[in-house]
Amino acid sequence: MGLIRLILNIIWLVTAGIWLFLGYVLAGIVACLLIVTIPFGVAAFRIAGFVLWPFGREVVETSSSGGLSVLGNVIWFVVAGLWLALGHVVTAVAQAITIIGLPLAWANLKLIPVTCFPFGKTVVNSRDDHARMVPVAR
Repeated sequence: MGLIRLILNIIWLVTAGIWLFLGYVLAGIVACLLIVTIPFGVAAFRIAGFVLWPFGREVVETSSSGGLSVLGNVIWFVVAGLWLALGHVVTAVAQAITIIGLPLAWANLKLIPVTCFPFGKTVVNSRDDHARMVPVAR
């Protein structure tokens, strides 16, 4: 299973990972320009690391999410989430052109929920017990 994840991550990196990573890093840098929006930048950088090498990791809900997470998710969706999700759709369409790219395209589409609403979620190793308890996006 580890070899398959490695191969998928390498193909992902070449076909989508680098471009999506750069999009999230750009969003994170812009968000960190103002002190008030630094939490948005941190969320963007966290997702950037996930989209760079996603296979073998997954997103789960945290128990500490509350009202501020909801407010943060609404603001994030309007300012950055929608645009980053469109990036996932575009790269998924490009990946789906070939048969070998279909699993990558599907994985790309599964990243959209965390792209749109990153607050109240964390990235964990797929083999982690916590990941099996509360799955959000696989």
